[in-house]
Amino acid sequence: MALRELPLRSASALCRDTRPAIYALRPSTRRNASTTTTTTTAALSEVEDTSSFSIAPPSADQAQAFDPIARSRLRRRGTRELPASRYQYRPPKYYRGPLHPHQPPPAANPASREFQPGPFSLPRLEQTYQSTIAADVLALTYQHFPPNFRAAKVENRLREWQGASPYFKNRPLRPPRGRGEVLRLLTPPRTFRNVPKLTKVTVHSMVPEAQENSANLHVAGMVVQAISNVRAKTHKARHNVVNWGLREGRYVSVTTSMEREDAYHFLAKLIDVVLPRIKEWKGVPGSSGDGSGNMSFGLTPDQVALFPEIEVNYDAYPPRMIPGCHITVHTDATNNKDARLLLQAIGLPFYGKLND
Repeated sequence: MALRELPLRSASALCRDTRPAIYALRPSTRRNASTTTTTTTAALSEVEDTSSFSIAPPSADQAQAFDPIARSRLRRRGTRELPASRYQYRPPKYYRGPLHPHQPPPAANPASREFQPGPFSLPRLEQTYQSTIAADVLALTYQHFPPNFRAAKVENRLREWQGASPYFKNRPLRPPRGRGEVLRLLTPPRTFRNVPKLTKVTVHSMVPEAQENSANLHVAGMVVQAISNVRAKTHKARHNVVNWGLREGRYVSVTTSMEREDAYHFLAKLIDVVLPRIKEWKGVPGSSGDGSGNMSFGLTPDQVALFPEIEVNYDAYPPRMIPGCHITVHTDATNNKDARLLLQAIGLPFYGKLND
């Protein structure tokens, strides 16, 4: 038995002994740092032998003739224009339907009018929403339907044109009867695709004193811009309102709109830093809400001064000119109940009778 196993064992031993020799015979393509390489003079010929520091500075006449303000004035008058760009494409301003030959590019395209660069940060409030709040809101608003369930048929909320006129055939349906009646948004069945989320935050400050002193408008714009990190827009009064002391054509308010990461940063700062420091603050009134998923509440001038951007430079703002503001939180919810549930999960308390 041992003699029969001897050839097999000897063959395996020979293979193990010759295995390193076989691998050593393979050509090696590895290059070590110690090996020498040949350098060609063609690659070094493109390197400049002089430095930009050795170039002589501009003369005194050239320095005196350089006037950027005068050049910008000539450009405004049209006597001196900038060289034309070869890239002349401009996306259409309006969307005229899917069959129009000129289609706007998608919002993710840098050439689009709706393109917004970013995001440049990941707010903690947004992370909390994606990991915790979205699942909780989905569980609280989900409505289960048993198998073979048929929802009640929703009647047409718009009215048809009654009459024998031939022009009634292709007209759009009429709105509801009554003055000021509007169609409320319909709430679709809740799924993981339509969980309510934050879309935009608007900060508005009304400054009637700006009609007499423009400094109030400047301070309001600086304050709103500092707390929102967005350029403020000014608005004029459209009509004369005697009760409010407004005159047509005068600047009376400033507004900023924050989206995406700016909205999350502002709302987190408001809930975690500003609102806890307000004494005897009850919360957001339960009657707030426009029925379409938007909630509004206001802050007094003393409460606006609690923002960290205002406190760090409090001396830069005249104390008597710091304005109050109204904050509107926009969500993609279709009713007040879902929007209030989302804001309560984020950290905004509500009090009083709820307006559902």
